[in-house]
This record gives sequence, C-alpha cells and structure tokens, in this order.
Amino acid sequence: MDIQASLEALCSCPGPSGREDAVASQAMELLRPLMDEVKKDRFGNVIGIRRCGTENAKRVVLDAHLDEVGLVITGAKDGFLRFRPVGGVDPRMLPNREVIILSQPPQFGLVAVLPPHVQKAGDSNRSTPLSDLYIDAGLTQKEGEALVGTFVVPREPFRALLGRRVSSKALDDRAGFVTLLRAAELLRDTPLDVDLYLMGSSREETNGGGAVVGAFSLAPHCFIAVDVTHARTPDSPKEETFPAGGGTVIGIGPNMTRWMTDRLITKAEARGIPWSPEVMTGHSGTNAWRVQVAREGIATAVVSLPLKYMHSPVETLDLDDLEHSAALLAAFVQDLAREGGEFLAD
Repeated sequence: MDIQASLEALCSCPGPSGREDAVASQAMELLRPLMDEVKKDRFGNVIGIRRCGTENAKRVVLDAHLDEVGLVITGAKDGFLRFRPVGGVDPRMLPNREVIILSQPPQFGLVAVLPPHVQKAGDSNRSTPLSDLYIDAGLTQKEGEALVGTFVVPREPFRALLGRRVSSKALDDRAGFVTLLRAAELLRDTPLDVDLYLMGSSREETNGGGAVVGAFSLAPHCFIAVDVTHARTPDSPKEETFPAGGGTVIGIGPNMTRWMTDRLITKAEARGIPWSPEVMTGHSGTNAWRVQVAREGIATAVVSLPLKYMHSPVETLDLDDLEHSAALLAAFVQDLAREGGEFLAD
C-alpha cells in the first residue's frame, strides 16, 4: 500500500467527534482489501475482521480513533458565527485560520481577527479567548442562525515535507489508523492463530465512547490503542518528548497490562525495531485508559507515534515511525496464541 496516499485520503476527510461519517466511509474502503469483513457499528466505529479459521479463537483488537478536534457553531452576531470547541482545541492557532463549515453544501469561512492598528495595548501579546472569536463566512444574521449546531474543521491541505515527513490536520489519529492498515498488509500472507480486529473508533477526542462501546461489543482478549505522543521540538522538554523518525513508542505503566508491554518490547528488540519507552503513571490520554475497565476488564497496551504540533492543523510526523509501529504490531499479533503465556489464561 502507499501509506502516504492512504494517509492523505483519510486526513482530507472531515471527521470531528460525533461527525465521523465521511472519514469512516473512506476508512472502510481502505480496509476492505485487507480484511474478511468490514462493518460500521451503531456508534460509528469502523471494524475490520480477519478470522484465523480456528473455532473459539482468541480475539485481538488494534484500535486507532478516526475523529479529529473541531468546532461547533453555537450562535450568530451580525452574521458572524459564534462557536465552541469539539475536543481539545488550542485557541492560539485559531485567529486568521481558514475553516470549512460542514453544512450542505460545505461553506468556506475564516476566523476573524482584529488588525494590529485597532488593537488595544497589550492585545498582541496575549491569546484571544475562544469566547471572543468569530467565524466570518459572509453571512446574514438569518443565514448564520440557521447554522447553529453545524460542525467546523480547519481548511488545511496535506503536505509532503522533506525526507519522510508529512504535515496535515487530523494526523491525530488518522496516522494511527494507517498504521493498522499497514500492519494488516504485513500480515496478509501470514497464517494467524487469533482473530484480528482493526477498529477505527469514534469520539475519542470528546469522551472515548467509541472504543468503550466497541470493546464491549467485541469482547477482546487483548486491546492495543495506537495513538500519537509528543515529538521533540527545540522548545519542548526532552524528558517528555520523543524524536520524530526515532521509532515507535511503547507505553509503560500501571494502566497497561504487563505481559502485553513485555511482549511489545521483546518483539521490538528481537526484530531490530527502534523504540522508546514512555512512562505513563496515570491517564494515558488514549482509548486504552477507558477500555481497561470495560466489561470485566480487558488487557490493554499503548503504542504511539511521535507527532509535532498536536491538535493543530499542521500536525507533523515521520512516516518511518508509522512503518516501525506497524512492524511492531504485526510482530505482536503473529503466533500470539502459539506462544501462549498469560494471554491464554485471559
């Protein structure tokens, strides 16, 4: 598969939490050549299934969320649109931003900003609160009021940078989903001894409900959340970030099941896959946090891709990290039941 083309196809789709329809349709098209069955559940999760052919086989779920952060229109003032965030939107990146209003048909807009000539003293040195920002789409007051409840996403193209770097909105976590696709491709000609489920989950950025609903329905014996973590930049704390292009990142902590973490590390070492440990003493910020206590408890692990500028329209990552993460997931799944251990006891 062309991972860059697949990533661009997904990132180009709008999909704020609760409105993942367009990106879910694209995700299903990408899954179909790789899985035995592809479906969408009533909560909006996309699920691909590859069966191993063994009766009552153990079930393994690899998950990456499809939704992105966005905005929702809450009102209008003189035709300018008021809005609130959907997920963790950083207000610093909004002024002057081009956006797509997900009406029918979609409309172009931009987040209004005061020019420096009419700002008050000190305004240029502070971030404008979300409550003081408006979207200008050239609307009348009546037209603006008709859009209340409509979702909005950034209007930002997918860009190939130098080397293996790419930049786009929604790499968090469409890059994780393409990692799942690549792992499935690596396993295509490999016999499995578990049933493999790939899930593109909904609503992670708001409440994580998609993964919980999916995990309750699928009842996996183990679950890996594939998400993003913070890549290193000149102004970031070194001890909390990871080099882009430096390999995959494996979560370690009390909220990950130890045999799964150990297996990921062992497979990375055995196959020469570059990796870094990320100690997560509390909330991992991923779907694994909620899934671990779904049903009667589910074994979970976290694999992450280093990402710069998270929750912005110019998120940036290195495709080599995606490849390394996919190779690790494929290694984890292969011969999982045969190699046994604590997995068979679950």
